[in-house]
Amino acid sequence: MKFGVSTFITDQGIAPDALGRAVEERGFDSLLIAEHTHIPVDRRSPYPGGGDLPEMYYRTLDPFVALSAAAAVTDRLLLGTGIALVPQRDPIVTAKEVASLDLVSGGRAVFGVGVGWNREEMENHGTDPSTRGRLADERLRAIRELWTAEKAEFHGEFVDFDPVYSWPKPVQRPHPPIWVGGAEGAFKRIAALGDVWLANRTTPEQLGPKIERMRAVAGRDVPVTVYATPDDPAAIEGFAQLGVERLLLYLPTRPEGESLEALDRLAACAGRFS
Repeated sequence: MKFGVSTFITDQGIAPDALGRAVEERGFDSLLIAEHTHIPVDRRSPYPGGGDLPEMYYRTLDPFVALSAAAAVTDRLLLGTGIALVPQRDPIVTAKEVASLDLVSGGRAVFGVGVGWNREEMENHGTDPSTRGRLADERLRAIRELWTAEKAEFHGEFVDFDPVYSWPKPVQRPHPPIWVGGAEGAFKRIAALGDVWLANRTTPEQLGPKIERMRAVAGRDVPVTVYATPDDPAAIEGFAQLGVERLLLYLPTRPEGESLEALDRLAACAGRFS
C-alpha cells in the first residue's frame, strides 16, 4: 500500500514549495490539495463534516499555482487536486492548467475531480446545482478531448466548441489519471471516466461493501485511494486488508514548523506499514 498526503494549502499555512519538498523527503508518493474558489457570506449549504465550516475552506490557494510551486522543488512526488470542482471550472482553461502542470512536473500530475457540495459557491459560477453531475461528466469528456486530439471538438448539452488547437498536451499518455471523488453517486462517473476512485470520509467497515458495488458498476478492478485518512494504525490496517492502493494521510493546515512536526508523525505512522 502506498502513502500520500492530503491537505488544504492556504495563505496562513506552510508554503507549497516547502510542503512539497518536505512531503517528498519523508517518502510519501503523492500530495493532493483541496480547492474552493471562494465561500459565499450567505451560505446555506451545510458543511458535510458537521458544525462550523473550518477557516481553511475560506483561504485555499489556486491549486495549480500551488502544485506548480511544489513541482519545481520535487522530482518524484505525484501532484494532484483533491478535488478540483469541475462544475465550477471552464473546461478549456482547466485542460490547459492540468496539461501545463503535467509538463512542468515531468508527467506527475493527477486530476482529482468532484462535483462539490457548496451550492451557493457553484451558483456564483453560473452552475445550476441540480445539473452539476451531468455538467461535470460533460466537461470531463471535453477536457479529455482537448488533451488527446490535435484538433479538439466537442458538442454537448453544456459544452460546445468547434475544432480548436490546445497546447500543451499532457506528458502522460493518453492523459493524466482522473481520480474521481464522491460517494455512490459517483460510481457511474468512475465507470465512464475514472482511473481511480478517490473515496472520502469513510472507515474500513463502510468502505469494503462500497468497493464491491463500485467495481460491479464499473465492470473492472478500479484502484481505490482513500482521501484524508487519520493516522490511526487500526484504520490503516483495515484499509490494507481491503486492498486499498493508497492512503492519503490528512495534514492539518498549520505554519511551517508545526506542519513539519506533523509530517514527521505521519511518516512514522506510514513507516509501520511500508
